[in-house]
Parts: sequence; C-alpha cells; structure tokens
Amino acid sequence: MTEPRLDRIEAHLAEQERVIEDLSEALALQQKDIERLKARLQASDSRIAELEAGLPGPASEKPPHY
Repeated sequence: MTEPRLDRIEAHLAEQERVIEDLSEALALQQKDIERLKARLQASDSRIAELEAGLPGPASEKPPHY
C-alpha cells in the first residue's frame, strides 16, 4: 500500500471511531431521557387513577335531554 493511501485509510478509521463514540453518547442521553419520561408517565397514571377513584360512579338516571 502506498503511504498516502494508508494515511487516508487511517484518517477515515479515526473519523468513524469519533462518529461511533458521538452516537453512543447521544444514545445514552436519549435512554436517560426515556427512563425519566417513563417514570413521570407512571407517576401521572397513578395520580389520575387516584383522582378517578375519588369520583362518584356514573348515575343510572338518564340526563334530562332524553
């Protein structure tokens, strides 16, 4: 292999390694966000269930417009 060609290959490999590292970091941040959002959604679901449990049940009477 010629020296310039080998240099280009090494530079390309180094760039690919940097891109892979950047993507890995981005993926890790997104996973943290997903976990945080899942926890918030679960808390919201629990709170909604508590509020709904305190509501009176549906009335068996028909509304006046029937």
